[in-house]
Amino acid sequence: MLLIFQGMDAAGKDSAIKAVFEGVNPQGCEVTSFKQPSTEELDHDFMWRSMIALPQRGRIGIFNRSYYEECTGGARASGDSRQGEAAARSWSPRTSGANGSRTSAAVERYLARNGTVILKFFLNVSREEQRERFLDRLEEPAKNWKFSMADIAERALWPRYMAAYQDLIRHTSTRLAPWHVVPADHKWFAPRRDRLDHRQRARRARSAFPEGRQGRAERVRAGPRGAAEGGEGRRWLRGAQGSDRPGLYLSGKSTSALGQPH
Repeated sequence: MLLIFQGMDAAGKDSAIKAVFEGVNPQGCEVTSFKQPSTEELDHDFMWRSMIALPQRGRIGIFNRSYYEECTGGARASGDSRQGEAAARSWSPRTSGANGSRTSAAVERYLARNGTVILKFFLNVSREEQRERFLDRLEEPAKNWKFSMADIAERALWPRYMAAYQDLIRHTSTRLAPWHVVPADHKWFAPRRDRLDHRQRARRARSAFPEGRQGRAERVRAGPRGAAEGGEGRRWLRGAQGSDRPGLYLSGKSTSALGQPH
């Protein structure tokens, strides 16, 4: 399963992730935060760093920001002087607008066909609420580290960002990888909405747990009698000499592990 959290700065992505997954075993989850692209990342296509962070089968991957950041031109707009050359390189017509939307949708279709359940959340914070949260970061010493002058540069481009996200959501929200736009002005509401959407989708996925040793042992002990009484078209595996091998059977209603969601 892959969950993507997008939003403007101070939209509450970190808080939402923490609230949604507070009751989940951390051994089965992995959070990846995407910041300014490094020199190595810029030597690849804009999808590369996201692809190498995809979750393994049976695990939950959480993206705090994602490849959609590049589709909106976020790296160039950040205005971080320490990454001036890298930021300029990352701004490419191949990753923005319609090109970025088509690429993102194609990658998500590929992942969905291979069994990955994809949920995308856009935390929609207002410009006024973002200003208040920036002021809180400046006034509270414990939150000073969250503030950067690059945030001011991005605020100046607010209309441009809103137009870019609106276009992205319109063109990349599909049945296989839907967007959920969550009102984020009230932090008590956004995590609850995200948690509800995640639980509903996970319930629909109906993930099957692997059969334990005890279950296999019971099937073996059942033998021919258990197979005959099952009534599910069970067939016996024959040995090398063609004789029946008691104590092992396959169900006619077999399932493929490749069809199970992440």
